[in-house]
Amino acid sequence: MGAMSGTIRKAVFPAAGLGTRFLPATKAQPKEMLVLVDKPVIQYGVEEAVQSGVDNIVIVTGRGKNAIEDHFDVAVELESYLEQRGKTALLEEIRKITRLINVSYVRQGEPLGLGHAVLVTQNLVGNEPFAVILGDDVIDANPPALKQMIDVFARVDGPVLAVERVPHEDISSYGVVKVDESAGNLGRGVHRIADLVEKPRREDAPSNLAIIGRYILTPDIFDSLRATTSDRTGEIQLTNGLRHLLRSRPIYAYEIDGVRHDTGNKLGFLKALVYFALKRPDLAEPFRKYLESLPTLSTSSR
Repeated sequence: MGAMSGTIRKAVFPAAGLGTRFLPATKAQPKEMLVLVDKPVIQYGVEEAVQSGVDNIVIVTGRGKNAIEDHFDVAVELESYLEQRGKTALLEEIRKITRLINVSYVRQGEPLGLGHAVLVTQNLVGNEPFAVILGDDVIDANPPALKQMIDVFARVDGPVLAVERVPHEDISSYGVVKVDESAGNLGRGVHRIADLVEKPRREDAPSNLAIIGRYILTPDIFDSLRATTSDRTGEIQLTNGLRHLLRSRPIYAYEIDGVRHDTGNKLGFLKALVYFALKRPDLAEPFRKYLESLPTLSTSSR
């Protein structure tokens, strides 16, 4: 029995990249396991999926990513250790995430781009709409970012891409949407897409709406990805697959109401770390005091 159209039951997490920006930290551990305060980056995305009602998690991995699989697996020795020592709060914390989700893994083989990572999940996803979450983008939002998108999807009944207005000078780092101005009012933050451009030059960008790491896709994307000839590097780009799909159905963009951190680069990662530390009741006060006590560059450079 297929899922009702409109229900999203599965979330795909592409996690096969090499994480070269974070070497040497990522030489022996996946970048998805870098820690923000006390949780690995990927766990923020998995928790967002669960809080959005999506508990079937499909993780696309590559070589040397076993730490991710171990993290979401039951840790028998650790659990009995904590149990014996009466550390119930910690025990609950590590059991919670394993209990809430049903995880499956698929290997990407070669890292041939985001479109390819989505394509290799076809057998696990099947013939139903699904979410794609790029763990690098950690989004603090209430309701959760994915839940907001699921609500939009239920209304527009077509693929929904998360977008964010980015500064003009950063636009070339993103896929950018061109908005169909004739679409009328689709609700706050919702746009119909006229075209998508991967990493345009600043002067060519059709808008300042950049595609960020959340997608709700329909199963016809798989045929479109297959039809997309890979670019000169042999990669299959999701943006190109979506352009192909756009010929046969409307696709929508949605501006998420929340704070996005791009933890895929060092500065974004550091900002996220400070942001989430300041949201923790147990850390916020002493950490803020520490930050305020640091000599500012202007005084120390004199």
